Amino acid sequence: MPISLSRLVDKIKPSFTLQMTARAAALRAKGIDVINFGVGEPDFNTPFHIIKAGQKAIEDGYTKYTPGSGMLELKEAIQTKVKNVTGTLYDTNQIIVSNGGKQSLSVACQALFEEGDKVIIFSPYWVSFPEFVRLSGAEPLLVDTLPSEQFEPDFDDLNKKIDPSIKGVIINSPSNPTGGVWSDQAIIKMLEISKANNWIVISDETYEELVYDREFTAIDSLNSIGAEVLTIRSMSKTYAMTGWRIGYTIADKVIVKAMSKIQGQTTSCPNAIGQKASVAALLGNPQPVLDMKNKFQERRQVMFDALNALDGVTCDMPGGAFYMFPDFSSYLNKETKEGKILRDTFDLSDYILDTASVVTVAGDGFGAKGYLRLSFATSGKIIKAGIKRIEESLKELK
Repeated sequence: MPISLSRLVDKIKPSFTLQMTARAAALRAKGIDVINFGVGEPDFNTPFHIIKAGQKAIEDGYTKYTPGSGMLELKEAIQTKVKNVTGTLYDTNQIIVSNGGKQSLSVACQALFEEGDKVIIFSPYWVSFPEFVRLSGAEPLLVDTLPSEQFEPDFDDLNKKIDPSIKGVIINSPSNPTGGVWSDQAIIKMLEISKANNWIVISDETYEELVYDREFTAIDSLNSIGAEVLTIRSMSKTYAMTGWRIGYTIADKVIVKAMSKIQGQTTSCPNAIGQKASVAALLGNPQPVLDMKNKFQERRQVMFDALNALDGVTCDMPGGAFYMFPDFSSYLNKETKEGKILRDTFDLSDYILDTASVVTVAGDGFGAKGYLRLSFATSGKIIKAGIKRIEESLKELK
């Protein structure tokens, strides 16, 4: 008898970014020298004082369940961190800690949205945003952005698509995949529109510390009109703690209580050792974070220069994160030596991997035809070598 799966499985798409990582690992297992520009995490190890806090937690027996929404000590550390950033002191019942920012976003959508709702997502988007919305039963409503303006919203497109079924909007600045950082004016305009339409704003600030050309502005600092805002942050990118799996949400206590109810029935509680290490990250020496940021800024320039030297490729300078989002559309519909036509960026990304052993990520998967995402979370030497391989590979197209 065939196995019958739920309709939910058909509704959501698999993570193609993880699929590319798996393909790269398979090639490496065969002894092929693969350069990975697809990686979505810092290449640095977690700073030593954070590692030591994790080790101490194990030695001291912090290996049991914690409260479902996170231990009080970590919530108080988050209070301190957020007050330093925004000037606002939140109560601990307005904070929930989760197993990574990804769980935070998923649980938030499940708590807020349901069948019949629409949620605005700006394209290009992180691949999981539409899927989180679909998992809640709601439907994503895609709105265009302006590539020349750090991929800020195209407000003309947004205004055309407003309808009564919209319940919320997800924004992500600095952005994955584009690295774009929205201006304060764009965020304030988005808050005003959301307030006028009674939408809740989910602000994914995972890359908050990785802003290069100006100081990062938290959405809370701009929300003088009192729009309903839910902020999600993560330990993963800022502190090179991707595997520790800790993220957190700041929201109205009613929302946090609802999220805690869902989370308690799915993962019980966040990782106990990761929580202890996160306290050290939030309250400890900030210098390692600054050092990593400076390295990323140097690499950003290296990749920017190398990409813009390629024939037919254009790339604007991203204001944050560790991604470049160059336009490779001039290479679409070209033909390989084997006679295959590269119809989209999935084809192009596969071609580059097969011929140059370089991992890139297709912009089509982020809702952006013609673009590729490349991560500069690797050394300048590797960046130059990888872009050179891509250049040689592109020369072979007809």
